[in-house]
Amino acid sequence: MRPLAVVLLLSTTTWAVPVVLEGDLPDGGPDFVMIPFEVPAGTEEISVTHPKLQPENILDYGVFDPNGYRGWGGGNDEPAVIGRLAASRSYLTGPMPAGTWSVLIGKAKIVVAPARYRLEIDVRPVATLAPQLVRAPYVPSRLSEEARWYAGDLHVHSRESGDAQPTMDAVATFARSRGLDFVEYSEHNTVSQLEFFNDVQSRHPQLLLLPGVEFTTYAGHANGIGSTRYVDHRLGFGSVTLETALAEFASQDVVLSINHPLLDLGMSCIGCAWKHKIPREQLGAVEIGTGGFDKTGLLFGKQTIAWWERLSVQGLHLAPIGGSDDHSGGTGTGMFDSSIGSPTTMVFANGLDAASIVEGIRKGHTVVKLQGPMDPMVDLRIGDAMVGDTVVAHSPAMKVTVTGGVGSKLVVFKDGVELRSVGVTEDPFELVDQVSGGRFRAEAQIAGQPRTVTANLWVESPTAPPPIGCGCSGGGELVLLGVVGVLRRRRR
Repeated sequence: MRPLAVVLLLSTTTWAVPVVLEGDLPDGGPDFVMIPFEVPAGTEEISVTHPKLQPENILDYGVFDPNGYRGWGGGNDEPAVIGRLAASRSYLTGPMPAGTWSVLIGKAKIVVAPARYRLEIDVRPVATLAPQLVRAPYVPSRLSEEARWYAGDLHVHSRESGDAQPTMDAVATFARSRGLDFVEYSEHNTVSQLEFFNDVQSRHPQLLLLPGVEFTTYAGHANGIGSTRYVDHRLGFGSVTLETALAEFASQDVVLSINHPLLDLGMSCIGCAWKHKIPREQLGAVEIGTGGFDKTGLLFGKQTIAWWERLSVQGLHLAPIGGSDDHSGGTGTGMFDSSIGSPTTMVFANGLDAASIVEGIRKGHTVVKLQGPMDPMVDLRIGDAMVGDTVVAHSPAMKVTVTGGVGSKLVVFKDGVELRSVGVTEDPFELVDQVSGGRFRAEAQIAGQPRTVTANLWVESPTAPPPIGCGCSGGGELVLLGVVGVLRRRRR
């Protein structure tokens, strides 16, 4: 597509007033259009301004240089400024190669057609932004060697996302104030936040900054937990498909989750509900809680848990996770705003570092506190095996431990159907029973609603029958234990 007007052309020796590119976006076709422009040798900085011409339409913007991706501002209103040593939010610093650059325009919402765009591009031999010396290549941190449950939020946005406001420090400070151990900066289609990780991490030694990206498309959002490289989100443009994106995530060895898969609010939340095919082979987790249960639980939270259950019926071992989707550093006051940590995802990991947290999620060692860190903790185990694991045994003993849950109700599910339900009367509280083959999970419920949900623990029966006289019980006698108790079993 050819722009309608090119006011000035740039040469390698002339620095001129901004170039103006203006035109109509084609109706139909791919959701993304690339508008090329030339950058001469010796450029230190470019600025791309994109005024809104039609209030009814919503256009998103990003920039690519001759070598590839330089940032995605999405709906940022301010100009995109990119230079060697500094850049505006959502964009990457680095060399400024001469040649053909492009502005990427995303057709987020087109009400009035044809949709018109205007780009004012300023190419500068001298930078206007002060050098951002804190930007540096990301170096992973390891904050603890202890193998235990860690609390975190796996879906948070800082100002590096075009639709968010808080600084990265504000996110970290609020997360730690709620007792979290880690927080994932899941910015929209950018990894610009990683250039600040080393600096911010140095000021927050007790909170792990976890890399990630929210892969935001106009037909669904996915979470690349642990992702450190941009994944091309221009679905339908050239050879870019969902399959190529999934392959790029796989090459990074991340855990892929679907964010708020059932959040269908139409144009009020563009692309929030998952409309793509479900990537069964690549999927490792499902966000069963987006925002605190008091905000979104009855709207789509319980339905999402049921959706995750249906995937489990198909044999998919997917870790349940939760994220606040916070965009305001914990200060939001809107109807559906939830602060960082609401919900909280508990991950059993072998240490507090990105690789260990990602591996814990990959193994399914997760528990979701749907409202926040003060919800009861539920730990379901068979011997040394925990949720996410598969046990091969005849009638193994399953133990469920609830801490901080006095007054709640413990419900155990087998294959998605309620198996046991009992009031929690002590702290800690234990329920022990022998079980047969199937998948098992547990919930702590308050006022009849789920507040804590564990991942599944899968039990498979050995192919050979148990030896005669092993003393195994077919059903088992349910025994409740307090802080100190003795398990007594009798045969039926």
